Amino acid sequence: MLDALLNTVAVFLSASLSVPTMVYAAECTAAVALPRRPAPRAGDRPAVAVVVPAHNEESEICRTLASIRPQLRAEDRLVVVADNCDDRTAVLARGAGARVIERQDLVHRGKGYALAAGISALAEAPPPVVILIDADCRVGPDAIDILARAALAYGRPIQARYLLTAPPGASVRQAVAAFAFLVKNRVRPLGLKALGLPCQLTGSGMAFPWAVLAKARLANAHLVEDMKLGLDLARAGHAPRFCDDAQITSQFPASLKGTQTQRQRWEAGHLGMGRFALMALLDGTTYRKPNYFAMLLDVIVPPLSLLALLLAAVLLATAGLAMMGFSLAPLAIAAFNLALLLGATALAWSAFGRKTLPARSLLSIPAYVFGKIGLYPRLMLGRVRDGWIRTDRARHDGR
Repeated sequence: MLDALLNTVAVFLSASLSVPTMVYAAECTAAVALPRRPAPRAGDRPAVAVVVPAHNEESEICRTLASIRPQLRAEDRLVVVADNCDDRTAVLARGAGARVIERQDLVHRGKGYALAAGISALAEAPPPVVILIDADCRVGPDAIDILARAALAYGRPIQARYLLTAPPGASVRQAVAAFAFLVKNRVRPLGLKALGLPCQLTGSGMAFPWAVLAKARLANAHLVEDMKLGLDLARAGHAPRFCDDAQITSQFPASLKGTQTQRQRWEAGHLGMGRFALMALLDGTTYRKPNYFAMLLDVIVPPLSLLALLLAAVLLATAGLAMMGFSLAPLAIAAFNLALLLGATALAWSAFGRKTLPARSLLSIPAYVFGKIGLYPRLMLGRVRDGWIRTDRARHDGR
């Protein structure tokens, strides 16, 4: 009786991890194997309002606005929401020619509240398209034009290719983190687009038709408010679409502490949304909305390091059971899952990641992954502070 129970549990654990692993592998494979379609560039370019939420970004705001302003036309607007700032963000933004909205509310803090304030300020004379850019980002060539045309053409939210790059002299750990970010924010969305499916909103470089954004509930302090917004819109029938032709970039913090703080915040938020997605998949009405269902499947893929750790742990456990004379089926499933993950990641690296993560650094990936063993239990059991979390961008000795 006990043997049968252990076999059943082992098969269940191995098989349950097959779902996120196969979703991840399908996305990576489609990104490499299937053809890409360029964003629409014909037709009139609508007027836009670019909204930049900012919290104590005096060191970055001028460079960000300088990358946006040359792409704006006379009828466009540039709005900075200085949210609970105690530095010179607002002064510098005004000096750079932006309209500045200042918020001081220590209870309702966070990017979602800042965005809600910016959208509210536009409501008297709404633009056809609103584009959201984070205050520490750089806008690539023609990105505003490409995003505006795509939002108008499809009548849906549009997500640009938003990437984080490693700073000069970055450690190998930061290069590995940059590659993981590349897979999450470019490779997997490309695969979803190639399959005719929507993508997640990833935080910056998001364009919305006014009619869609005006109905959205933005005022929240969720750790991954962008992912939540994308799911909410998909459930309402406005699933986001990926646009690889428009690029937005930012840079990982120079300090190791800053990088760790940033990653922990994202991963804690992702795990929270993963739990929400699992519950939503138990709701029968979810399956009547194919785009929403597809996005939920994408959300249940955990952070790449966590997925690798889970697959490795199950492989070791099922191997131990097999050595004790139990069924080989759980071990076979676990081995297949881990091979699928490694193969899909290698395919993504070969096609997209060689510059981000040089071949000489590949041997550092296992150390990076296993270095997070102690992190995930804290994220799942502990509480990560919400609201604005200012990333430490200062460089410290040893990074």
